[in-house]
Amino acid sequence: MTTIYLVRHGRTEWNQAGRLQGAHGDSPLLAESYQQIKQLATYLRPIDFARAFVSPIKRAQDTARLTLADMQVSIPLTTLVDLREFEMGIWEGLTYEEAKANHPAMFAAYRTAPQKFVAQEVPGAESFQGLQDRVRGAIQTQVQRYGGHDVNLLFFSHGMALTAGINGLLGQSIDHLRDAGGLGNTSTTVLKTNDGRHYDLVVRNDTHYLTDVKQGNDNF
Repeated sequence: MTTIYLVRHGRTEWNQAGRLQGAHGDSPLLAESYQQIKQLATYLRPIDFARAFVSPIKRAQDTARLTLADMQVSIPLTTLVDLREFEMGIWEGLTYEEAKANHPAMFAAYRTAPQKFVAQEVPGAESFQGLQDRVRGAIQTQVQRYGGHDVNLLFFSHGMALTAGINGLLGQSIDHLRDAGGLGNTSTTVLKTNDGRHYDLVVRNDTHYLTDVKQGNDNF
């Protein structure tokens, strides 16, 4: 049995401002996130992880490195480009309201009906199916490479990337991507697999270890 722990990065300045970061936008972690990362590390510390993996984007890199340091463990940390956030093209850096004003139909699809989102309508964006396929593939590749009997693997990524990846690992279609809602910053989702192809959900969007959690539109 391989168990995978999927962590969303700590809350950032753009999360707080309701600004879309995507795969190429980025902003610093908020001061509150450093304390929450310590709480995450306390939660994860008793678990024996074989390896850890992280998106190349700084907010995820910072979350991963700080978490591992606070866990006081030395485990290999590998950057995987396919764990990056959703490619949002010209929306990156815009507020939710600005993106909505510029592309009302596509923004509505992005928020509530991902199966209707047409990437070509937002220059530089990727499709939800493409996102799901690359994140699921990145995780499955590492599970097949390093998984095994009683192996735990740790992944650090982003809200939409993880939502799509989890959806794909559970064998669900893009139509149901939004059914379970978003993932909070510094949250943990846990899945198990016996064969690296079929996954069972243990817990989704777990934040019980956090105090003073402030989440807004960045949950989605």
